[in-house]
Amino acid sequence: MNRRTVSIALGVFALAFVGIQLVPLRVHNPAVTAEPAWDSPQTRELAARACFDCHSNEVKVPWYGHIAPIAWFVNHHVEEGREQMNFSEWDKPQREAHEASEVIAEGEMPPGYYLALHPEARLTDAEWKLLQDGLDASVGSEGGHGERGHGGEHEGHDEDDDD
Repeated sequence: MNRRTVSIALGVFALAFVGIQLVPLRVHNPAVTAEPAWDSPQTRELAARACFDCHSNEVKVPWYGHIAPIAWFVNHHVEEGREQMNFSEWDKPQREAHEASEVIAEGEMPPGYYLALHPEARLTDAEWKLLQDGLDASVGSEGGHGERGHGGEHEGHDEDDDD
């Protein structure tokens, strides 16, 4: 390729990059209307560290999350997360809340890519256990209201679970 072709290609790329910044898909944090009745301040703090950036209206978007197309990806995942469960809108039905500790125990949440980019969300094994127990007590579990509905980290359902 000659120098002129490279210059034109870089110019087109730069124009396209600037142009996509105008697409208004960014994370917005509506007002917090209600939170769960947390069993302890520690449960809330652990949930805030590991869960709130996708499952609340208190999302802290990193600097790169404001730049398209990454902003679009972040916005999409936050919308999906809030749709599944939103700790900031507890006055609305939260159909997936009873599964919160289970998806953590099974290693489904938080996603690996999130933990790689958010070191503050990397909890110790003891903190994960505290978070799971606290979520069961605060928002319930599939096994009952506030009772453990499954085994510890990365285990399946209890043997008395007939599902």
